[in-house]
Parts: sequence; C-alpha cells; structure tokens
Amino acid sequence: MIQNEVPIPAEALQWKCIEYKIDSERLHYGRFAISPLRPGQANTVGIAIRRALLGEIEGTSITYAKFERVTHEYSTIIGIQESVHDISINLKEIVLKSNSYETQKASISIIGPKKVTAQDIILPPSIRVIDATQYIATITKAVFLNIELRIKKDRGYRIQNPTEYENGYFAVNAISTPIRNANYSVHSFENEKQKQEILFIEIWTNGSLTPKEALHEASRSLINLFIPLLHEEEQENHKVKNKDKSNMIRSSPSSANIGIGEIRKEISFKHIFIDQLELPARAYNGLKRVNVHTISDLLNYSQEDSMKIKNFGEKSIEQVIEALQKHFAIHLPRNKFSIND
Repeated sequence: MIQNEVPIPAEALQWKCIEYKIDSERLHYGRFAISPLRPGQANTVGIAIRRALLGEIEGTSITYAKFERVTHEYSTIIGIQESVHDISINLKEIVLKSNSYETQKASISIIGPKKVTAQDIILPPSIRVIDATQYIATITKAVFLNIELRIKKDRGYRIQNPTEYENGYFAVNAISTPIRNANYSVHSFENEKQKQEILFIEIWTNGSLTPKEALHEASRSLINLFIPLLHEEEQENHKVKNKDKSNMIRSSPSSANIGIGEIRKEISFKHIFIDQLELPARAYNGLKRVNVHTISDLLNYSQEDSMKIKNFGEKSIEQVIEALQKHFAIHLPRNKFSIND
C-alpha cells in the first residue's frame, strides 16, 4: 500500500524525499512524495511543478567561444583532432555552477599533445566545473590551443544562428537548464473514509544542483508568478486601512514599514531568495557577506543601512532598489523612519 510506504499525516500537506541516488557527477536522481491532496489537486500541482522544473530553473553554460585565426564554425585547426564545430558541441555539454548573473569570461590555453578536458578551463572564482573529466578536444601535435569563452547564467535552451558571430565569438547552442528530465504520477488512497491523493515527482539533474534544490527552485518560481497579484491586493487594502492614519504611522518608528511588513507576511518573502532579483555579482556577493539570503532578510535593511555594508556603494544600492521594484513592486525605504519617500 502506498500510504504504508510513505507515512504522511493527513492533517497537513507535507513532502518527503523517498529516493535519492547519484548515477554520476552529471546525473542525480530524486523521487519525492507530496500528500495529502484532495482529488484533482495532485494533477494541478504536478503539471505546474513539472513545467516550472523544465522551463524556469536557471543554470550556467558556455554561450560563446572564440578561436584564434578561425573565421568559420566548420573550420579545422592544424594539430587538433576535432573541428571547431565539434569542439563547440563538446563545450555545450560542459556542466558549470555559478552564483553570478553577469556574463563571465573564461579561457583554455594549453600546448599539446594532450587530451583537453573541463579541468583545463581557466574559470573565474564565481564559477566551478561539476565534472572535470568532461571531454573537449584532443591536441595531436605540439601546437598551442587558445579558446576564449563567455559564460552566462540563464534558463532554457538558446538556439543561435551559426552564421552570426560577435567580435570573433562563435555562438554556442547553450543548454542552460540543469534539469535532465522531470516526471510526476498520482496515486489515490483512502484515509478515514475520505479519498485523497499522493503526488510523486521524479527529478533528474545534471549535478549543478540536487533534485531537492531543483524542487525548491521550481516552487519559488511558481510563487513569484503570483506575487504581483498578491501585492496589488495588499496595496489596495493597505491604502484603505491607513488613509486616515498617516500621522499616527509617521510618529511610530515600529510602524514605518508596516506596508512592507504586511506584504512580507502575506506572501512569505522569507522563502524567496535574493537570487530572484538577478543582481550583478558585486551587489549579490555584498548581500551574501552580511547573511542576506532572502527577500525578507533584505527588507530588514533601509538604504542608509545598506550604505554601511562593506564594498556596497551607491551603485549597488540603486541596483537593489531597481530589482525590488521590477520583480516585486516594492520600494526600499531611505531609512527606518521613512514611509514612502
């Protein structure tokens, strides 16, 4: 019986990882159970999570490659076993992990003869390779192979025009999604004479994140889609409630951020990570250094507070303000005592 295999209390919706295995560095598998759900709900949740897993989860990939003295994608390089096209295909498969949303530069500079793998890529500190043994090319002679790379965090699959290139950089058909596959199934059971459902979700990832992390990211992505609707309703309610109380609010420091506080409570900003803001590396890393991991953490800071963060200047604050406004329609107050300045 399913309910015996996955004992989940009926009074509250819960999830549990019931299977996890690592087939290789680039293939992780996880199986999760979510229950109890009313009849029909499991399909609703399953479809939404699967689509979010396949289309909304971000990953890092090589997007452009520049080869010395090469003018065409199908060119060959003396002393290199593979053509430029074949090398580009191998570069597309390299699995990377990055904390930065900015386009990063990397390179391969090596003398043969040698088998070139992912461990030979010279990467910036913010990026790491998942499987150092991934094959790129073979240098058959004592020649120098030099490739400049561009790396970006994105989502989905980007098909580039092979005839177009920018400043000598050939586009790579980047696979940004870290999800290899995602499936779900629904099983019914009776609990205290009531028919309920268990939703099983299977997730395969490329190793740059675990299936558990992927499930969390997909859930946060779905929440983010509805934030503008919740925020608009909360704003209207807040305006009505506080129309005749502005003087009282201004006199109370603890009430200065009441609007943001109510919104944060309503839509659980404590579960939404600052990754959703897509900040540049300097601003993102600055917040991480002071343990600002979620939107809820960030909203504890005013603009004046942010100025006290090390290496966090006016430009970074402007980027945070702009990102909060763009993604959540929220204004970061100038100080703890301000309301709508």
